[in-house]
Amino acid sequence: MPIFSVDREHPILKQATDFARLIDETDLIVMSLAENNGNYSAAFKNLYDWVSRIPGRKVFNNKKVLLLSTSSGGQGGSSVMEIALKRFPFDGAVIVGSMSLPSFNQNFDESKGITNPEYLAKALELVEKITRA
Repeated sequence: MPIFSVDREHPILKQATDFARLIDETDLIVMSLAENNGNYSAAFKNLYDWVSRIPGRKVFNNKKVLLLSTSSGGQGGSSVMEIALKRFPFDGAVIVGSMSLPSFNQNFDESKGITNPEYLAKALELVEKITRA
């Protein structure tokens, strides 16, 4: 997608409306946020900006959203998570849960999943909560 600009917003790109349609067709959005320099990745922010410009639409259209983040550092993407938790509800996200996994390389194994028992318990609790709802 081209980089969003108010000079380019008309017409809204087909890729943006196609993505919005996918949001509308789902019951739950599970979103893992990549953190770049303490904020959203440029690719995500660009898509977010395009969808936000569709007339009469909130980005998430009142869909349930589970937010996840991780990073190789000890904060687990907490900066981007904090931004999203504050911003997304204004754009129609119904946040049903969130979790950050710090020190990804020490707490996750590709074949085993989350290896730290404390974080695994938190993840399972979160899944159970959402499943009940």
